[in-house]
Amino acid sequence: MRTERPRRLRTLVKKEFIQIRRDRRILPILVIMPVLQLVILGYAVSSDIKNLRTAVCDLDRTPASRALIDRFATSGYFDIRHMVSDDRQIKPLVDAGQARVGLVIPPRFAARLARQETATIQLLLDGTDSNTATVAQGYVTQIVNAEATRILAERLGPKAAAPAAVEPTVRVWFNPDLKSVNFMVPGVVALILTIVTMTMTATAIVKEKERGTIEQLIVSPIRPVQLMLGKAIPFVIIGYADILLVISVGRLWFRVPIAGSVTLLLCLSGLFIMTTLGLGLLISTMSHTQQQAMMLGFFANPPFMLLSGFIFPIASMPEPMQYLTYLIPLRYFLVIIRGIFLKGVGLDVLWPQALALAVFGVAVLVLSALRFQKRLG
Repeated sequence: MRTERPRRLRTLVKKEFIQIRRDRRILPILVIMPVLQLVILGYAVSSDIKNLRTAVCDLDRTPASRALIDRFATSGYFDIRHMVSDDRQIKPLVDAGQARVGLVIPPRFAARLARQETATIQLLLDGTDSNTATVAQGYVTQIVNAEATRILAERLGPKAAAPAAVEPTVRVWFNPDLKSVNFMVPGVVALILTIVTMTMTATAIVKEKERGTIEQLIVSPIRPVQLMLGKAIPFVIIGYADILLVISVGRLWFRVPIAGSVTLLLCLSGLFIMTTLGLGLLISTMSHTQQQAMMLGFFANPPFMLLSGFIFPIASMPEPMQYLTYLIPLRYFLVIIRGIFLKGVGLDVLWPQALALAVFGVAVLVLSALRFQKRLG
């Protein structure tokens, strides 16, 4: 009897491994997905801030001002993308996400240094990402202190003790207090939409297969398109209800400002919901059980969060990973929702992201619908 129990257990274990091996859908999830997640986590999860898109306005145009700009460019922290002639040109670049940092060197910068007076430069930061803005402010302080030390060493000798020759004046736009909650709440709205509309849609359709009711729906007068809409519309309504709920809590409880149009936010959210519903439908066509659908959704959500800029800035990722982020719809929606919440920008600025979501949504929804109808057939 005692030898019988271990043999039964071994038989059951062997049977389970045989079933797992025969299941062509779950085996890649168990083997390939963890490796992919490890690669993504290894490259995307980094607290270092690098290659911040920077716009520079040099109103002095002297060797001293150019030396300071070169120190910023060679630091590795700042990627100087734009040289403008008027400091008023920086704000449109920040609004459009083309610059995260603005550096303004005032006139007579070199002249003040020549008189051994303190020269002031202006630093303009995009405060929508409070963590990045805070780190960038620290980087600027390091660079300016190093440049001031070099200037003083050239003039007074390496052992001279004197006040800093260059002093930064920092101005933070859109989130002056650098509150992290102002950055996180809009991202939570996007994340909740992703989970509710993608994962729940996939499991709801697979549930019909497990219960055997999908066959009853097939033989009914309901058309495949009507069946898809009937399954999708409740989650669209739930998604919009969650948006309004999170926005209300964020506004009333956390005091997160909404600088832009809520109507525009709701309209553009529809493009993102169309995309996530299509992905949920696609997952359902690849799954036979709710467990498979949940696992596929579970493995899809972390890359969405990590590669979209939800937590870690995309500019700090390796270049191949940055190209990969263009395939993540959440990347575009985060730009939209944070732009409306904190910057108050409109469709004239957000149209590239809206267009990208529309293309993603139509492509994924059409592909999913074709696969879904084929499976029903």
